[in-house]
Amino acid sequence: VLFVNMLVQASFLYQEYRDTSKQQEIEQRRQQDGLTSGVSAGLGVTSPPALQLQLRNNSRSLSLWQNLEVVQQSGLLTQLPQREVIIQEAMFELVTSEASYYKSLEVLETHFLKNPVLVNTLSQSDMHFLFSNIEEVMKASERFLMDLENRIEQSLQISDVCDIVHDHAVKHFHVFITYVINQVYQEKNYRRILQGNQSFREAMAQLENQPHVRGLSFTSFLILPFQRITRLKMLVQNILKRAEENSDMEANAIKAHHQLEQIVKECNEGVRKMSRTEELISIEKTLEFKSKSVPVISHSRWLLKKGEVQQMAGPKSTRTMRSKKLHHPVYLFLFNNLLLITKRSSSGEKFQVLDSCTRAMLRTEDMEDQGQMLANVFNLKLLENQEERHVSYMLKTSSMSDKLRWICALTPNRRTRFMSTSAHQPASPQVQCIQSYSSQEPDELSIEMADVLNILERTDDGWMMGERLHDGEKGWFPCRVVEEIKNQEVRAQNLRECQRIHLAQEGGASSGSRLGSRGGRRTPKTPKVSNFFGTWTDQSEEEQ
Repeated sequence: VLFVNMLVQASFLYQEYRDTSKQQEIEQRRQQDGLTSGVSAGLGVTSPPALQLQLRNNSRSLSLWQNLEVVQQSGLLTQLPQREVIIQEAMFELVTSEASYYKSLEVLETHFLKNPVLVNTLSQSDMHFLFSNIEEVMKASERFLMDLENRIEQSLQISDVCDIVHDHAVKHFHVFITYVINQVYQEKNYRRILQGNQSFREAMAQLENQPHVRGLSFTSFLILPFQRITRLKMLVQNILKRAEENSDMEANAIKAHHQLEQIVKECNEGVRKMSRTEELISIEKTLEFKSKSVPVISHSRWLLKKGEVQQMAGPKSTRTMRSKKLHHPVYLFLFNNLLLITKRSSSGEKFQVLDSCTRAMLRTEDMEDQGQMLANVFNLKLLENQEERHVSYMLKTSSMSDKLRWICALTPNRRTRFMSTSAHQPASPQVQCIQSYSSQEPDELSIEMADVLNILERTDDGWMMGERLHDGEKGWFPCRVVEEIKNQEVRAQNLRECQRIHLAQEGGASSGSRLGSRGGRRTPKTPKVSNFFGTWTDQSEEEQ
């Protein structure tokens, strides 16, 4: 038995593996970014042989295939090219991280789900709200891990793992969809139970302080399944990026990646459908229509941005700008296909609708070049409002970034300062995320440590709009959570890898692999949604 004992004795809980792995990815990219010499034109980043792996060789390291005693004694390391060693490591990480994930699920089951003290504080319905179908999710992981272990037992040099990923994604991973959609109820009910059930609150506090939970919260265990399915997709991407073109390994990686994309998509669609409908109902209850009523609730509508801006009146003179009387607040509700311009009631609870326009008939004009007094001001033109008239609003925002964010949201097809990823321009700025960020507004993007993003816009007051390379998602985030990738060759390599993934996605979508009756369609891109538990899912669809 070469590997099984090591897997059973996985030293990391999944939360620890995830943090460590992402930190190592960041450090590796930092080192590559510093290697400005010794790069051959057209060959990409040629880092020293050990660079991609050396950061995992420390006291807090993840297991490496090449460090296993049986591998070192076999002489394989002297025979295999470095590229093949890196592919072995990519496949080995998929297996060992699954062992780590299963270990964390076991803690969730034995320490929380089957704890008699905790169970006795909950009704049967509350038990279901909190734990949903987690036992089915565990069984899926157990089966998957068993097949992965069997594969790596067959040979010291792992032949492939993506064929197993694909097989299990098709047959067993549908349980993730049920679990993730139920998380909408899970978070609400966890909040309710914590507030109203003292016995539960006390029992939970005691359990979270136990040593083998390693200081991790109960909620960090509850969000594991979706974090795993998205991470699994990234691990398959790592294999795909390194697989030889037109090989069986590449073909299997493409099929596995496409299948995981479909599962993530179904998870997101289920979550979004519920949360968006709830949000529209909530907004409609606060609206009062002055004249023509506009139906707000629609299955094809969702909120993109809302907030207060100042409407300016009178001539554009210095006197006008300084007179607060000539500013009055309006509150904007921007949906993917509709804009409502409203005025907040004196009670602050209702909004009187003053004007409306379809989003396609909006145009914006930045007033920045017309003097400092107009720095945070822009013109909003409604080419055809609710009364079928052309009207303009001069609007002032609280900051430079707020103005740019409104302009980008209102008129998404306007040209951005920097080129998008699809232009394949390594001169365009790129950043990597060094601190996870959960979106606070609908136009923001939740980003994870080690995410790489192409920058589209940047403001002087600390905000960026970026496009994440691995899924094409766009949104705003604070500059403080990212750092710039300065080496042009590293940026170029990131774009090449990104392009290969996107071409593979197109190939996977047309290769006939299916999930249910919808598997053959191309997966739309999806923005991250942040919920009560933190960042755990992606939002989908182009918000045009």
